Amino acid sequence: MNSIGSKISFYRKAKGMTQEELAQRLGVSAQAVSKWENDVACPDIQLLVPLAKIFHITTDELLSAEPVGSVQLLPEDERKNVKDLTLKVIVDSSQGDKVRVNLPIELVKAAIQIGTKIPQVANNEYMKYLDFEQILTLIESGVIGNLVDVESADGDIVHVVVE
Repeated sequence: MNSIGSKISFYRKAKGMTQEELAQRLGVSAQAVSKWENDVACPDIQLLVPLAKIFHITTDELLSAEPVGSVQLLPEDERKNVKDLTLKVIVDSSQGDKVRVNLPIELVKAAIQIGTKIPQVANNEYMKYLDFEQILTLIESGVIGNLVDVESADGDIVHVVVE
């Protein structure tokens, strides 16, 4: 599932949308969406940002050759130095709030070790329940990528990504 068409299809279905509903939100025809999903055509470049916003992903995720929901367990000899990794927490609330937190893993690790709360996280109702110790354990075990995707019954969406 590396093509942009397969990703559009995947994310559209994950949102429970029809091709017609997606087309209406973008101001295009359902036939255009069908052509994208079947890799007959690609969306206009001006539609990439709106598409990403509808799906609550980045344009990088939409255009990347990485498979959707890509999580990797790297062998020990291929693991990146923890100092070079970033923890990204992306929250889109049903009320329209958008929270983007990018934290160097070293900062997360230091905060855990000394028992300090990271203000951007501790003071945010959507992130206060994340278990950063568990996330750090996964990272130190060689897990990187899109670790968590949650959509609440209220429509709040949380993504936790390690890059």
